[in-house]
Amino acid sequence: MTHRLPAYAVFAGVLAAAGLPIYIHAPKFYVDEYGVGLGALGAVLFGLRLLDVVQDPLLGRLSEALRDRRAMAMALGVLVMGGAMVGLFVVTPPVAPLIWFAVMLTLVFSAFSFLTINFYARGVAKAAELEGDGHLRLARWRETGALLGVCLASVLPSVFTGIGAPPFVGFAFSFALLCAIAAWLMRAEWGIVGQQASGGFGPVLRDWISRRLLLVALVNAAPVAVSSTLFLFFVESRLEAPGWEGPLLLLFFVAAAAAAPFWGAAAIRFGAKRVLMAAMVLAIIAFSFALTLGPGDTLAFALICLASGAALGADLTLLPAIFARRMATVAPTANEGFALWAFVSKFTLAFAAVTLFPTLEMRGFEAGAANSDDALRTLSWLYAGVPCALKLVAIGLLAATPLKEET
Repeated sequence: MTHRLPAYAVFAGVLAAAGLPIYIHAPKFYVDEYGVGLGALGAVLFGLRLLDVVQDPLLGRLSEALRDRRAMAMALGVLVMGGAMVGLFVVTPPVAPLIWFAVMLTLVFSAFSFLTINFYARGVAKAAELEGDGHLRLARWRETGALLGVCLASVLPSVFTGIGAPPFVGFAFSFALLCAIAAWLMRAEWGIVGQQASGGFGPVLRDWISRRLLLVALVNAAPVAVSSTLFLFFVESRLEAPGWEGPLLLLFFVAAAAAAPFWGAAAIRFGAKRVLMAAMVLAIIAFSFALTLGPGDTLAFALICLASGAALGADLTLLPAIFARRMATVAPTANEGFALWAFVSKFTLAFAAVTLFPTLEMRGFEAGAANSDDALRTLSWLYAGVPCALKLVAIGLLAATPLKEET
């Protein structure tokens, strides 16, 4: 019996397709299509995340207030997210492109936050219904689905380009269709919610292990945020391999999706913390070689994508399962806990954008143009050196966090 776990995988895939890939595709799309500056885009992305400082906690409270109407609220959230994605990539901006970019992304990420908070909170209750280690069992389905969603979102523009169709028009309408499918598959789950009243943010923030796990999540997500933000620019300008962005992204995320079930099985046998730390070390070893790459090193970079993608599978599977188990102990309704989790995951992407894009501009980097050696070295160090350093900090924080190894 799957307990409708495939529905969780599909819904997670849609959410993932609205998150990380949009930071990869949207800035470059608005640079190429409308000539918007990198610095301006970075400032907008950071401003949107400042909005989340207020918005995500409030969405957690709204989720709790709507617990008796959750099915309707989730359907509305999916509709807003799918519609705003079409607006972002398909609709010609009726106002200044930068303003339209900000408005559409505000709708996408607000809906994304609300849906994510409720989805992961429902997952805590769902795990309790499953036999065996419910948190890891659900996490394997959910996070593998999320990784497959990232794979699909990353490669779809290249697929549509290959068949001669407008790449982002096809991407946006495909995303909207998948939103409808995911909402239909999950329709029966939203009415099954535990009746325990929420304790607000207090139980989460008073628990020092929960606070530490949120900090680990923040620091550990930053390397992925940095590398994802700069991925297209690195392939195009540093490797001089335009056209390879889609296949390399697909390789990276397929490796993560393929590895995720194995990391989950290893965590059940050896302990989630121990396995997660091993995967983080693998990520540093693999990614450090990107510092040595230059024009024509596409095959070497593909091997790096394969190894670092496999390591990412552990990050995205085990850390949410560890946090969910902690929420089951200190905040069983979990709405507010995952509101904080949603903020952490998005803040890293915005912080990356607001720091990386202006830094590249100051060093003279221009997308799609011939760049100086100094600008390209800066790109390499930002893309590979900074993530390795951040990953080391995350390992230290996780090592100092006492966790029960039954997770």
